[in-house]
Amino acid sequence: MVMKEQDVIFGRNPVMEAIKSGKEIEKIYISKTAKGNISKIINLAKEAGIVVSTTDNETLSKLAGSQNHQGIVALSAVYQYFEVEDLLEYAEQKKEKPFLLILDEITDPHNLGAIIRSAEAFGVHGIIIPKRRAVGVNATVVKTSAGAVEHMKIAKVSNINNTIRNLKERGLWIVGTDVNGGKSFEEIDYDFPVALVIGNEGKGVSKLVLQNCDFVVKIPMKGKINSLNASVAASLLIYQVVSKRKDKA
Repeated sequence: MVMKEQDVIFGRNPVMEAIKSGKEIEKIYISKTAKGNISKIINLAKEAGIVVSTTDNETLSKLAGSQNHQGIVALSAVYQYFEVEDLLEYAEQKKEKPFLLILDEITDPHNLGAIIRSAEAFGVHGIIIPKRRAVGVNATVVKTSAGAVEHMKIAKVSNINNTIRNLKERGLWIVGTDVNGGKSFEEIDYDFPVALVIGNEGKGVSKLVLQNCDFVVKIPMKGKINSLNASVAASLLIYQVVSKRKDKA
């Protein structure tokens, strides 16, 4: 894995072309006073699932290192992603059954960082995230992961459902999570090649993704709040897989 310095793109045409080309952009900052064709860029960014924030011109100048930013600055990825195949090869190299996480539209960088930290601590072979409508590895994620991102293989894919189908063809079983899941997460054996699907902080796992899962499990709770933070749910499930596999060893 190679960490990269964060690239800064500024100026309306350069940012627009970067979005159109599919460049991995983590966040775009727009001047509060920007006018003109800026709305077109904002619409393109939102369609691509890129987070857009407003700020003042002084902040934009500091980010760009120039006053010629034309009211817009984009920050590209700070992380060089892997292919899904790299994740599977890593498990094979370790002579272990593949253990992956699939994150379905996680948008909070603190959640992503915490999930990466737990995944690295318990030996997950890799994490899969979507290219659109989800947070990528940015500076906040790196910090929240407490350095774990440097040791975790993360793949970014165009279509989660296609990826799930491909993983099934490679022999992995897909376990989704939902508050209305049929079984408790403790009832599954997990002593097989597995990919756990963790859903969005608010919506959970999308309906189509759930339909493509082999198992849909729930985390039983006794309190009045019937849902958990995504990173907490991920940690419980990750530990359960490790625990079950240890019992089989």
